[in-house]
Amino acid sequence: MNVAPARRRTATALALLTAATLTASCSSGPAAQDPQGPDGTTVATPQAPTVKITPAEGAKKVGLDKKIVVTAAGGALEDVTVEADGETLNGTYNADRTRWVSKTSLKPSTSYNVSAKAGVTSVTSTFTTAKPERALQVADVTPNLKGETIGVGAPIIVTFNQPVSNKATIERALEVEAEKPVEGAWRWINDTVVIYRTEKYWPAHQKVTFNANITGLKAGKGLWGTKDYSTTLKIGAKQISKVDVDKHMMYVYKDGKRVQTMRISAGMATTREYTTTSGVHLTMERAHPVRMISPGRKKGDPGYYDVMIDHAVRISNSGEYVHAKDNVWAQGVRNVSHGCINARPDQAKWYYDNMQRGDVVDITGTDRELEWNNGWGFWQLSFAEWRKGSALKGEQA
Repeated sequence: MNVAPARRRTATALALLTAATLTASCSSGPAAQDPQGPDGTTVATPQAPTVKITPAEGAKKVGLDKKIVVTAAGGALEDVTVEADGETLNGTYNADRTRWVSKTSLKPSTSYNVSAKAGVTSVTSTFTTAKPERALQVADVTPNLKGETIGVGAPIIVTFNQPVSNKATIERALEVEAEKPVEGAWRWINDTVVIYRTEKYWPAHQKVTFNANITGLKAGKGLWGTKDYSTTLKIGAKQISKVDVDKHMMYVYKDGKRVQTMRISAGMATTREYTTTSGVHLTMERAHPVRMISPGRKKGDPGYYDVMIDHAVRISNSGEYVHAKDNVWAQGVRNVSHGCINARPDQAKWYYDNMQRGDVVDITGTDRELEWNNGWGFWQLSFAEWRKGSALKGEQA
């Protein structure tokens, strides 16, 4: 019997089976790389999240009105850190933490370092901001001398080094925080000066902090805030002086208690110029002595004077002071001055030594009203009128 063909077919089948087995065991397909689920199906390996930072790495002259934005796809942001000049910039995430946006303005001419992480992905970016054409800074805050204690009527007068066009933007960045809070509002006097006045007098004996957080804010065309400002003001005793021109008397009260009674002589009132102004004045400055020269007159003219006056406390810009004068024959009896309030030299010195800038001097008894913008006559306006000078009219309660 011939069996060779059958043996050959069997050998061939075994060879093919062996080859197939070897091919399966050496396969580089999905079964060797990807894990399998409970039902035996192949599960694909997840892709790493992608993270994007704007401004991008190496960006220069980035606009100060830009925001830093970090976005993630394929995963949630675990951490975003932004540092500049040793400070950390804060930001907010969206609900699913796939987007982070900076909260505060960028500083000019500054290098920023941004790092972000989502899953196994970490990304960084370093960029620099632009230099503004013009820099806005606080040039002066008055009253604010070193170690100064101020009165309960004191304003906060802020002067900028550049004219401000975007007044509302800058005004929003001005903060006043008092230990004993009281309502207040800003009023722009011109493009460089803005003044804060309270609705009622400051509560006495407290500290008030003023902050101007203007860095990175656009104040006008090509004008950006480049430096924040902060200071603490000390409010002293509640010192209020009542002057009755008709009775030729001045009474000084400290924290509600009368501490001085002064016989005075006020303006003779023969002309408007020589009439003491009625209304709420504030003490502005003091000097010893002060040279007083008659305005608009030259030597030899009727009414001309050029004298040195001791212990003078200014209460307006129209030449009014509370000062010393040795004319006790008139003090308490008649008004003979050119508009000032003069008192006995020893009492005038006491007043000079004890005054605080921003103390109240309330004068009654004349037909000439103090103008609200004559010196620090800000209390001559009602608070409703005062706040009309704010750039935030529509935002006020």
